[in-house]
Amino acid sequence: MKFARSDLARIQTGLWLALLMLAVGAVLLYFSSQAGASARQARDFVLAQRQESDTKLKRVRDEEIEIKNKSALYARLQQRGVIGAEQRLEWVELLKEIRDQHRLPDLQYEIAPQRALDGKPASGFAFYGSTMKLDLRLLHEEDLTRLLADLRSRAKALVSVRSCDLVRLPAGADERAGRRANLSASCEIDWLTADAVRRN
Repeated sequence: MKFARSDLARIQTGLWLALLMLAVGAVLLYFSSQAGASARQARDFVLAQRQESDTKLKRVRDEEIEIKNKSALYARLQQRGVIGAEQRLEWVELLKEIRDQHRLPDLQYEIAPQRALDGKPASGFAFYGSTMKLDLRLLHEEDLTRLLADLRSRAKALVSVRSCDLVRLPAGADERAGRRANLSASCEIDWLTADAVRRN
């Protein structure tokens, strides 16, 4: 079958329609591709926003937990007397109570003036220390460990032992029978407190 020029006139309309449909299809394909790209961009943007929101929410929750923990610690330290002004009178009363409770033969003390500890204030608080010199007479070594443990657990301050020297005392049989001191101890301890920074 031969294709003549006269046949071209007959199919010309069909060819134009086919070309028009191809062009429309290409345009639709282009716009559909653009719409798909826009949809992917929108989805990626929404996912990024969600990720950012999740990260911020996690950070806020972590900060909330940290604030609650710090608040609880602050309340415990304040209740224990570590935060606030020194309570020297209570320290002295506690020493006398421990001395009587453990029946220590003798306990003498001397407290140095309060001093600011080195370092910058943290979170609005400055840290202070007062050094106390303790001279004790003991029946045995355990009296000293019990006294220090009681101070650490009951004092309205943090108690840090700097040094302790223990010396056996010469004693006769009559002194031992009368439960006289067998040991002498000389200790230096720091009473540590924190207080709000005083602003001028």
